[in-house]
Amino acid sequence: MQPFRKHTGEVVPLDRVNVDTDQIIPKQFLKRIERTGFGEFLFYDWRFTGDGTKKSDFVLHQPRYANATILVAGKNFGCGSSREHAVWALADYGFRVVIASSLADIFANNSLKNGLLTVTLTEEQVAEIMRRARDTANYQLSVDLEKLTVEDGQGFSATFAMDDFARHCLLNGLDDIGLTLRHEAEIAAYEAEHPVRGEMKALSEAT
Repeated sequence: MQPFRKHTGEVVPLDRVNVDTDQIIPKQFLKRIERTGFGEFLFYDWRFTGDGTKKSDFVLHQPRYANATILVAGKNFGCGSSREHAVWALADYGFRVVIASSLADIFANNSLKNGLLTVTLTEEQVAEIMRRARDTANYQLSVDLEKLTVEDGQGFSATFAMDDFARHCLLNGLDDIGLTLRHEAEIAAYEAEHPVRGEMKALSEAT
């Protein structure tokens, strides 16, 4: 997993609340087992009509936000089902950070395991970021995970909180597999001292 320390990028405002995972990535696109290839279907029902025609008025289709890597949304972002594909779609589209006044717990946990930083700010701070993103062309934020700050260089500055363990994992690019592999030597030593019994080895080979 790619470590996250500091990211500066353009901001796109998604001024909607209760954005659920079925809107982030509709169920008909959950057919792949890889983590890639979902970005083109992100917010599909908001971006396209039933026949696949682009809805030009949707915020992601506005040329000024074409290079955005930070998504700012309303409260309760990522609610609904626990599909990890929602995070995969956001990351595959190019987002590195999601900022909202509240986030669904399972979505936030899935984001952590996939290197997507979720930041919780107050409703007033989120509203101010959205206003600036609408009023300022190519509006950018710098999100610093080491300092736990969000700044725009134009007077806006905020701090956010994060669990120490979650922060450690993101800073070092450690997902569940990465955390396990940090103990690879100990695991190998244990396996050397506890060889697989003959009958169990035969059973595994048979299958």
